[in-house]
Amino acid sequence: MASLKEIKGRIHSVKSTQKITSAMKMVSSAKLRKAQKVIENFLPYEQKLNALLQNFLTAQEDDLHPSSWAEERELQRVAVVAFASNSSLCGSFNANVIRKMEQVVDSYRRQLGEEHVLLYPIGKKMQKAAVKKGFAQDARFDGMLDKPSYEGSFELSLELMRMFESGQVDRVEFIYHHFHSRSSQILRHETWLPIALKTSEERLTPTNYLVEPDKQSILDSLIPKALHLKMYAALLDSVASEHAARTIAMQLATDNADELLDELSLQYNKLRQQAITSELLDIVGGSFGMNA
Repeated sequence: MASLKEIKGRIHSVKSTQKITSAMKMVSSAKLRKAQKVIENFLPYEQKLNALLQNFLTAQEDDLHPSSWAEERELQRVAVVAFASNSSLCGSFNANVIRKMEQVVDSYRRQLGEEHVLLYPIGKKMQKAAVKKGFAQDARFDGMLDKPSYEGSFELSLELMRMFESGQVDRVEFIYHHFHSRSSQILRHETWLPIALKTSEERLTPTNYLVEPDKQSILDSLIPKALHLKMYAALLDSVASEHAARTIAMQLATDNADELLDELSLQYNKLRQQAITSELLDIVGGSFGMNA
């Protein structure tokens, strides 16, 4: 059985850990609020642009050329963009996305061959996982998570779009967490390129576009912009999901520390009571011995 000194040391250690987890929870909560605000300001613009694109496609006759961004090719080379985090202590956030990345990469390697699968890891944790899977990483994208910006995501999306346009890759896929709420982050695996141009039978809103200079030019301008916004949206989603996951993880750690402190305090008090009782018995036994 542990001594009073050992239990007291454990109580001190748990209290110190609790202070750290509580502080990390507060920091993550502040970062989450900031990330949520950015998403709330950005999403209406992305949704409006997507609605405009769909309305435009629905409103036009069938004389539009299929966009090169929607070209379905025989799959020979694929690029996977996987979003994780730069640091740990965020529950199963990194483990889930890394596990999904490994499943997707292994599947494509069996189908196409090892040299025909490219991986773009976003975050230090994903970078380490990529190295373990045998990917040589010359370019690093850790800075995209430290200070998420449209400019940073634009450079990566532009590079991938050029590779798709030149035929270096035939498909680009995303693996990331979608921020649904503070307590819910949904792991998503989506195809980014080729883009799916789906026209609904019913228009989202009544449209009567006056097109200048021509329909095809408008379409070729809207689609790249929508692609850049999708990359930025995935980045924001992943960052917000990371902060949400870390907030929940630190809250659980703080609660567990409270429970452990209660158990240790109870154990400490019992041992102290036993020690006091034992000392009293020794004193009483000694006084009886002296009187005898």
